[in-house]
Amino acid sequence: MCLRNALFLLVKDMKRKLGIALIILMILVSLITYDALISTRHKLGDGKDKTLFELSFNDLDFENEITTLSDTYSSPASHTYQTANSVNTIRGWGLVRVKDNKTPKADPGAPELLKKYNSIYVADTDSPVIYLTFDEGYEAGFTPDILDCLKEHNVNAIFFITGPYLNQHEDLVRRMVEEGHAVGNHTVGHYSLPTLSDEKMQKEVTELDSVFYEKFKKHMVFLRPPKGEYSEHSLKVTSQMGYINVFWSLAYNDWDRNNQKGWENAYNKVMPNLHNGAIILLHAVSSDNAQALDRIITDTRKKGYEFGNVFDLIDFARGDGQ
Repeated sequence: MCLRNALFLLVKDMKRKLGIALIILMILVSLITYDALISTRHKLGDGKDKTLFELSFNDLDFENEITTLSDTYSSPASHTYQTANSVNTIRGWGLVRVKDNKTPKADPGAPELLKKYNSIYVADTDSPVIYLTFDEGYEAGFTPDILDCLKEHNVNAIFFITGPYLNQHEDLVRRMVEEGHAVGNHTVGHYSLPTLSDEKMQKEVTELDSVFYEKFKKHMVFLRPPKGEYSEHSLKVTSQMGYINVFWSLAYNDWDRNNQKGWENAYNKVMPNLHNGAIILLHAVSSDNAQALDRIITDTRKKGYEFGNVFDLIDFARGDGQ
């Protein structure tokens, strides 16, 4: 009888402890879930918090997609508009164009700074190979045509997307992946990275990559800083995260949907400025770009250039190719 009572009390005590353990486990799971939810919230200019999946294109600022951009040959290159110290100085990426299909000139010291952190704006300038990149902050209905054109010409590109783009246009992103393109990180909320704290900067990048990985089982490698704004510190932080910051050696003011001038405008902006190793930035919201792309690809090849596989830029950026 004593043994039976002892066993009964032991089993009762084990059940009590098991119940307590289950309660503790449920609390821990709840805390982890809540922390994960909080970590995906974004403070917006109006003071409201929104998760990545609540963000809309209206929450993002696309008014000036590139802070510093010159369509002339004589204007200065990138303008430093805020100074603190040499590491935290905020820079706007810019170039001085050079005629006769020569490599544009970047700010003195800028190419060396990019190389230090495995970042690029141009590929091998000894080879007649060109790389296409498209910024996809939001969708204007032209991406399907762009993808059709690239498929027809067997050309791949990097498409830099934002959080709302992935959220609202997963079908197009899936097509990019399945058709052999690289999908790059343009951050969740399109903030200027060097203006953010390290924690916020990392969240802007990692949260987009995490959702992209959940959907496609691939990680993003290429990062295009919103507005072309960067600092040595932002390059360092994102490089340590494993990203290649991709700037450009050819771009023009093409993102204003209310200022499209016809396909000839896009064609005439791109073709005279082709050069070896060019990394071309085109905004996919431009009807001019979408309509001119077929002619640009065809005539670029006629000039003796070829379009390179954008994934080759990984080895170029991380190797000795610069």
